[in-house]
Amino acid sequence: MAQRLKGQEVEVILVVDGSPADTITAVKSFEFTYQTELKDEGFLGETTNRKDSVYNGIKGRMELQTDNKDIWTLFKAIVDKARRRTPGTKINIKATMNYPNGDRVRVIIPDAEFGELPFNVGGRGDYAHTTLDFAASDARAL
Repeated sequence: MAQRLKGQEVEVILVVDGSPADTITAVKSFEFTYQTELKDEGFLGETTNRKDSVYNGIKGRMELQTDNKDIWTLFKAIVDKARRRTPGTKINIKATMNYPNGDRVRVIIPDAEFGELPFNVGGRGDYAHTTLDFAASDARAL
């Protein structure tokens, strides 16, 4: 029986302007979706609709817990990029999947854009965390 990929074999790294954010490692969950849009149109004289699709990039979400102040540096980089304060800033996401059979796949999501930046502390016994929604033009699996 083949062993399946588990979360402990997935490493997610944020790269800000070419430097890995090595201290932001408490990634609780990570997901991304290749967005394709299905097109369907019917024409007179044809008995079935014609099908096509359009590629609309990547969208995703990750939940991070924070154990140091570096999450605030990431927030600042995201806000500065959005406000055009730091021209040329790029935030890339790299996810490495280390399969139990020895295979390794790296997914690179270049120049991600981020939505809202929530910071949550649910209660006295809960860990502080943030959930980042992101989008990008593409992702490459290497």
